[in-house]
Amino acid sequence: MSAVSSQPRRPRSGSRRDEAARLAVLHAADDLLVEHGFGALTVEAIARRAGVAKQTIYRWWPSKVEILLDTLVEDSDKRLPVPTEEPTAQNIRDYFRGFARFLTRDPAGKVLLALIAEAQHDPGTAKSFHKRYFGPRRDRERDMLARGTDAGEIAPKLAPDATIDALAGPIVYCALTGPGIPRDVVDTLVEDLLRPRSA
Repeated sequence: MSAVSSQPRRPRSGSRRDEAARLAVLHAADDLLVEHGFGALTVEAIARRAGVAKQTIYRWWPSKVEILLDTLVEDSDKRLPVPTEEPTAQNIRDYFRGFARFLTRDPAGKVLLALIAEAQHDPGTAKSFHKRYFGPRRDRERDMLARGTDAGEIAPKLAPDATIDALAGPIVYCALTGPGIPRDVVDTLVEDLLRPRSA
């Protein structure tokens, strides 16, 4: 589940007007998703909220899923970066605490949950989600755990991918089914699965 996206941007004309319109579309998409849900979200509604022509949106994005993925990639890169500094047990713990907050308090977290749900029954969404968001973020998370292990900060009980699944899975489940994620749930998962070195 960051600094700068590793995904190439679609070509833009480069004008300031185009960048302003692009950002308006991204903000409109995540606002409307939070307000009305994925099923009610349409390109027409996004265009109306953003104040741009529908043709402008289709020139840049083939579907609402791709708009939401741009929103998710950019917002999570800014607000939930995977730590790249010298790994410590504390900043690894803080990352997973931040993931819990992201899912429950940030509009982009709602986008992530919606895309996870949509990917379960739409192969095209699943493919784009894995290629543009899940795969690159999983690579960075795997590297974070590997560096923490090499530094002696953590001693995971499971293989890297299984460790990330075991940590993130309950957090996502709590976000999907309840109003919040207790901090002690995250801390217990980290303690049990990563066995962090004591301060």
